[in-house]
Amino acid sequence: MSASSPIKNWLYPGVGAQKNLPLGDKTKIQHNSWLLRYVDDDQVKGEESMRYNLSASSGVNAEEVASELNCLPYSVQHHDEGVCLLVRMGPHRILLDCGLGDGSSLLTSLAESQMPADVVLVSHAHPDHARGLLDLHHTFPLLPIYASEVTSKLLPLNWLDQDPQKISQLCHALPLRSPVEIQEGLVVELFPAGHLPGAVAILLTYTTAERSYKLLYTGDFFLSNSRLVEGLRLEELRGLELNVLIIEGTYGTSRHPHRRHQENQLAERINRAIADRCSVLLPTPALGLGQELLMLLRSHHHFTGRDLDIWVDGAVATGCDAYLELLSHLPPSVQNFARHQPLFWDERVRPRVRRLQAEHRATVGKSPCIVLTDSTANLNQYCQKETGPWLILLPEKIDIKVNKKYLATTTDESYLLAQHSDGPGTTQLIHNLRPQHVVFVHGSPAYLADLTSLEELQNRYHVHSPAAGTFVELPIGETFLQPAPPETNYEGELTELGTVITVTLPETITDDPRWRQFADTGLIEARWQGEELVLRGLSPRELLHQSGDRYIWSNIDSCGNCRHQRGQRCWNPASPLYNFKVTLEGYCPAFERLSNLETPT
Repeated sequence: MSASSPIKNWLYPGVGAQKNLPLGDKTKIQHNSWLLRYVDDDQVKGEESMRYNLSASSGVNAEEVASELNCLPYSVQHHDEGVCLLVRMGPHRILLDCGLGDGSSLLTSLAESQMPADVVLVSHAHPDHARGLLDLHHTFPLLPIYASEVTSKLLPLNWLDQDPQKISQLCHALPLRSPVEIQEGLVVELFPAGHLPGAVAILLTYTTAERSYKLLYTGDFFLSNSRLVEGLRLEELRGLELNVLIIEGTYGTSRHPHRRHQENQLAERINRAIADRCSVLLPTPALGLGQELLMLLRSHHHFTGRDLDIWVDGAVATGCDAYLELLSHLPPSVQNFARHQPLFWDERVRPRVRRLQAEHRATVGKSPCIVLTDSTANLNQYCQKETGPWLILLPEKIDIKVNKKYLATTTDESYLLAQHSDGPGTTQLIHNLRPQHVVFVHGSPAYLADLTSLEELQNRYHVHSPAAGTFVELPIGETFLQPAPPETNYEGELTELGTVITVTLPETITDDPRWRQFADTGLIEARWQGEELVLRGLSPRELLHQSGDRYIWSNIDSCGNCRHQRGQRCWNPASPLYNFKVTLEGYCPAFERLSNLETPT
């Protein structure tokens, strides 16, 4: 952290700690002027019972609890409910992000309280972290909301139906890398976090007469550089002597290939589709991934100088306009690119990048092109008769609903272009910061459980992964007994049958939500890891990108070498499997073998 003295908050002195926080029909329980947690009326057993429950669930000795730091997560983005965390540091109550959706019962409950927090800090402008801010601001206009300068300018894109001028003052901008005292004894400092322009990791320092307490909230972070955002710099955060780290775990413990490799794989797939006279449809969120894709398509060697139209539609186009307003905040390489040619809209340099207007819709897709559109858009408007065929590419880990039937021929596949750090990146950040407590949010419960079960974390830190509404005490310098990790082992049997080996596992393994993805293709890969044999499910994306004939059954009649199988779907109208997803070892009577001149797709 900078050694300079913190800047005093010139905007708002704060309202002081409130005695309670109403939560709808829930019963409030108070302790040291702070809400411990809320439970239904018939669950109330008194404060002593509540302290016992906290001790049992968190491994904290209730008699040794230090009350200076604690956290109540309102929502933790286990699915798509957004992130909203209430943190207390001494007398200060800080709301970290407000991604509660429209109509959220919790947002309604917050609106019924006197003042839900003393201050709101926003990590970045994505909807799952910010969409509840406008309702919160309308209900509590005096509640100060802070974010980085770039985030304060991107936030209005979450409410495109509102007058931008009326919400331009929603958020106060704080400088980067400069400590600011926003309340007496509470200092905040913002560090660029990668992931999205304006995204920040938020460092909070609360100082008493005896000592200082430090908490870092990463928001969404990315250690790698992307096309339009520089990654989080570990060297800026080393040596902070953190007490608490609240960190996202979107990808769990999964390991990703290098960023450039991900880009090259995606560009190669799009290049092959265009060469096959297909149009490519890329539904994406309005901010972040859409603009990254556009820069990739403009600058990758597969597409530079190519006679090709790239159409940008809906909120993705609005996001591009917002980026142009923030050019001075983008990396120097991007600013240099913009000095020689337009960053996005360009009909002079190939490939041409155009905003999709109403007069263009009748011709889009009649010749190979690329369309970027909203993740919520109705894709039928593009996949019309006499267009296509279309390749619909869907980003992994982003839930985008697509139809299975269109008027044009379509194939849908997934791709990986990560916007968050993978498992090794997450643990790397933790080990560099060495906090006493690590609190995981933002990710599927199974993925977060994988992270909390890592021995390298359990042996060093107090690890938490709370569900929404679960109060977390964060005692500093007290005895902490880490609970045992959840049991995740499955006992099975191994049988050798001459030329094959069968591994039998109990049916309960399929209850895990990860099983469906593991068994998606019905194919696995086995490899030795020391003395252990590791099994891994092969995804459709891996099969489609295999080089050579490793997984193609060239000597037998199967879908893997049928001329009508494309993208693991059957496109033979005479087949009973027509338009269904098929496994490569499948077979039907309408099988037609690939010719020697054809290659499997």
